[in-house]
Amino acid sequence: MIITFVCTGNTCRSAMAEGICRKLLAERKIENMSCQSCGLAAFAGDTASPLAVEAAKKYGADISSHRSRQLNQYIFDETDVMVCMTSSHKKAVMTLNPKFRVLVPSPEIADPYGGNADIYEECADRLESYISRLLDVLTAEIRPMEVSDIDGIAEIEKECFSAPWSKNGISEELDNENAHFLAAVCDNRVLGYIGVHEVCGEAYIDNIAVRSEYRQLGLGEKLLIAAQEGAFSRKCEFISLEVRKSNSAALSLYEKLGYEKVGERKNFYTDPQEDAVIMTLKECDS
Repeated sequence: MIITFVCTGNTCRSAMAEGICRKLLAERKIENMSCQSCGLAAFAGDTASPLAVEAAKKYGADISSHRSRQLNQYIFDETDVMVCMTSSHKKAVMTLNPKFRVLVPSPEIADPYGGNADIYEECADRLESYISRLLDVLTAEIRPMEVSDIDGIAEIEKECFSAPWSKNGISEELDNENAHFLAAVCDNRVLGYIGVHEVCGEAYIDNIAVRSEYRQLGLGEKLLIAAQEGAFSRKCEFISLEVRKSNSAALSLYEKLGYEKVGERKNFYTDPQEDAVIMTLKECDS
């Protein structure tokens, strides 16, 4: 897997991101992953900003030999995950390749160019935090829920929902032959989970939840795809779910994966009260 970091000139943000990511990959001994960087308006061959070089050193990353390069089709072709520093960068990338998978840090990473050493160090701090969490997600194991996951899933429930499931309620699903719960686990910590019930060839997604610090990193999509593959492998004909009408991020994800809106349930949710959108995915659509 290749991660590509993109900014404007490829001399500050994306250059630091590449250096920090390389250092983290080495420290974690991740061998099936590499990284690179580029800029949307880069002048090929420019060196990294001196302040960027110094800021990256804080994390043991040496980017003194970095040379900038511009985004091109070759980079697109070899990239698996692209990280743009801002939504403006993402918009520009999507005009070049509208079907490409692009992530954007939240909040976005502002350009430190023209700032002092403290500004560059703050930028490096945010990049290190984001990349560390991204690597957690990319290396997380998605597997059937185990007893050891119950506490972590209960924590996520409390964080994400106004009416969370109890530990007892979650643990009971381990003995439910109709329940298929998956957990995304990294270093023995549950980052997210998805719960599915299947009856008579129909699958229903009860919950999908991700820890707040791991959202917008693609983990929800990974969990959903894994659950879909499992349901269809068990001969389910379709999958259904409900989502808050105001949850635009979730609606976009479901639509991206082929789910269709088939109805609404009035006042389905409480605290706050809100309608639910009913969505389904048929096996032939997946």
